[in-house]
Amino acid sequence: MKRILSVLCVGLLAVLPGCGGESTEEPGGDPEIKVIGFSKMNSNNAFFEVIAEHMRLEAKDRGYEVRVVSAEADVAKQKDQIQDFIVSRVDAIVLNPVDSEAIGPALKAANEAGIPVFTCDLECTASGVKIAAHVATDNYQGGRLAGEAMIEALGESGGEVAILTHDPAASCIKRVEGFDDVINAHNEGSENGKITVVKRLPCDGQRDPGYKATQDIITSNPDLAGLFAINDPGALGAYAALERAGKADQVTIIGFDGQPDGKQAIKDGEIYADPIQFPDRMGRQIVKAIDAYFAGDEFDELQLIPAELYRQADGEADPDLP
Repeated sequence: MKRILSVLCVGLLAVLPGCGGESTEEPGGDPEIKVIGFSKMNSNNAFFEVIAEHMRLEAKDRGYEVRVVSAEADVAKQKDQIQDFIVSRVDAIVLNPVDSEAIGPALKAANEAGIPVFTCDLECTASGVKIAAHVATDNYQGGRLAGEAMIEALGESGGEVAILTHDPAASCIKRVEGFDDVINAHNEGSENGKITVVKRLPCDGQRDPGYKATQDIITSNPDLAGLFAINDPGALGAYAALERAGKADQVTIIGFDGQPDGKQAIKDGEIYADPIQFPDRMGRQIVKAIDAYFAGDEFDELQLIPAELYRQADGEADPDLP
């Protein structure tokens, strides 16, 4: 009888969780823990990893799990990732849209599945999509700071400037709008030091396209005095092209972001200034908004974080730089 009981106990231990047997649950499969699926724009831009890192930290503090995937700047891949999130029934979806319009149908599918969608840094501009909350830099305000920095740098001489754009991203469009508005107002109210935008080329927000676009710009505009790049990778690619052409001292670069390598370039005098963003705050605030959503608390559906201008003196005083 004792032997029979012993065999039965071993059998029960093998199938009951918590009795010494192996659980059939997958890691992270605790039904009590809400899961956030995050599709970041790409993995070669540290900015998006900082967002992901601070989402994880805030989520851990609040009892959530974050599953991070990277779209690698491919909107078709991001659509597939959103579909995967829908199939696996995550509780909320967060993304930096690769293309603010083209991502619309995938997000509508998430809406129809009853999964709340949140955007971070880059917004969705497609019609008919319900976005629970958007957390981002005040990109228009940051673009205005970039324009003010260009005016400051070129002074009474003014001159020809170019812009490295990234039009699929609504945030980058707003940066350029802010820059243009400040430059236009400056030209209308000034006799001297007028600034003329002579070229606009896409840089895809990456170094290599920024390098190639800048090569094209300086070939057709040898007297270029300034260049505004919509992010640090574009600005660093522009600097490499200018340095190779022997024009690094001729052209003033204004970037945007405040990534560590961008700040280092500012400290080293390669970039004049950046309106800097705060991706750590973005990551934490988007998780706070998700938590408020599920708690039924009030929260702002649009949360804009002001940019701040970062110059060489800031780089020299920055304890995080060598």
